[in-house]
Amino acid sequence: MTEYRDSHHHALADYPHPSVAVDTAVLTVPAGGALSVLIVRTGDGWRLPGTFLHEGERLADAVLRSLRAKAGVTGLSPRQLHVFDDPHRDDRGWVLSVAHLDAVPASRLAIDEQIARLVPVTEVPALPYGHEEIISLAAGTLRTDYILSPDPAGLLAESFTLRDLQLLHEGVAGAPLPRDTFRRAMEPLLRATGETVQGVVGKPPRLFART
Repeated sequence: MTEYRDSHHHALADYPHPSVAVDTAVLTVPAGGALSVLIVRTGDGWRLPGTFLHEGERLADAVLRSLRAKAGVTGLSPRQLHVFDDPHRDDRGWVLSVAHLDAVPASRLAIDEQIARLVPVTEVPALPYGHEEIISLAAGTLRTDYILSPDPAGLLAESFTLRDLQLLHEGVAGAPLPRDTFRRAMEPLLRATGETVQGVVGKPPRLFART
């Protein structure tokens, strides 16, 4: 087979090749808490779970491998978020980071606190390799999603009250939301289950589900 040459008669091997890494922002909202991100412990501090891409490996497989090996987390389905390509972002060399995002219920993250922990996105410590920028973009992306529709990531149970939903959206937004405005925007996008919360004093709240 004839070796490929481009219009300048250069072969692929004539060009410098960056290393390719994957880094994943796994976001969640613990019960009654704020929007939080999963970070993992390494020999020199904390960072997002990530790894370098192996030869012949798909990006999605590298992401799942890093979550399993670095955080002890399985069963997630992260999506690509953005490619961070500043040549100076990583002091180890020229590294492209294909950042990924997933948002899951906190109950799905069985964390060994010896190797990983959840921290509010507003309290993330200094992280290497531009990981704070990845977290900022991931949090902003999720917050935009939550402006447009009720719990699009499915962080709540299958049925919930409007109060549950508002508390979750406030956790994602990092700020209180006007009650009446929130309900007018979200209730038409929900399906009433016909059931109510049992065992409460006063009028029992109605339960809703995502459509």
